[in-house]
Amino acid sequence: MTTSPVILSDAVADALAEDRPVVALESTIISHGFPRPRNLEAARQFEAVLLDAGVTPATIAVVDGVPHVGLDEDQLRRIAEDPAVVKVSSRDLGIAMVQKVTGATTVAATAVLAHHAGIRVFSTGGLGGVHRGASQSFDVSADLAILSRLPITVVSAGVKSILDIHATLERLETLGVTVLGYRTSHYPAFYLSDSGYEIDWQVESAEEISAVMAAQDDLGLQHAVLVANPLPVEQQLDPELHDRVLREALAAADLVGVSGKDITPFLLAYLQEHTHGASLEVNIDIAVNNIALGARIATAWAGRGVPRA
Repeated sequence: MTTSPVILSDAVADALAEDRPVVALESTIISHGFPRPRNLEAARQFEAVLLDAGVTPATIAVVDGVPHVGLDEDQLRRIAEDPAVVKVSSRDLGIAMVQKVTGATTVAATAVLAHHAGIRVFSTGGLGGVHRGASQSFDVSADLAILSRLPITVVSAGVKSILDIHATLERLETLGVTVLGYRTSHYPAFYLSDSGYEIDWQVESAEEISAVMAAQDDLGLQHAVLVANPLPVEQQLDPELHDRVLREALAAADLVGVSGKDITPFLLAYLQEHTHGASLEVNIDIAVNNIALGARIATAWAGRGVPRA
């Protein structure tokens, strides 16, 4: 019998064995998304949202080359505090395991490991997507390709507004990923509740999302359900501030020649600095909002009595 290379925490293993709700959480948002020590506080807050809802949190990371689904306090602290922690995407998992790397998982890697563990619902902040200027750079997040071939439900506040949202939506359609707007027909833009782009399908409840998941399973479909969950308008970043700072950030990146994988952290850091930390707090609100919806979806899914994948 083959032994799984993925270690499940006792809490996650027990919840899955008993068909209780579990929600996967990525760890890159902890290691690279927030400054220290706010990142550890946020990580604990995210897990607490799930625990308060009666849902088991499964924060995912690679620790010393071992993929873990569900972290203990020491592991969570290490991901948050160790500056040597690297980002691990789906393509990096094998080499990270061989070289005993400690890495925080991106959306793509988290989805792979969550699916391997049998977890159907995954909440994150923003999805990766097609970068601006991708027609020349071909810079497209691995998140999109992974979601085209895994039957997992991902809750996000759209993609970050630093990306090409229209091109991302077109790519999701080409890849066959189901995109649902939660109580909206407008795709969100992460910091902003409305990107200006419409989406075809709107759903009104976690139970309806669970029913879509079951219907796709009945057809044997092997692609994700992407739930676009906009932040309430009163919580979004001020649109005028957002648009001005984003224009300045893009100009600054062009001026200093930032490109490739460095562009996203550069732009996010610029936004945080020049919104005087407002974008950081909105980012946390976004994650909490998505995790709360993920908890409701996972609960509805567990309530259907559907055997886990």
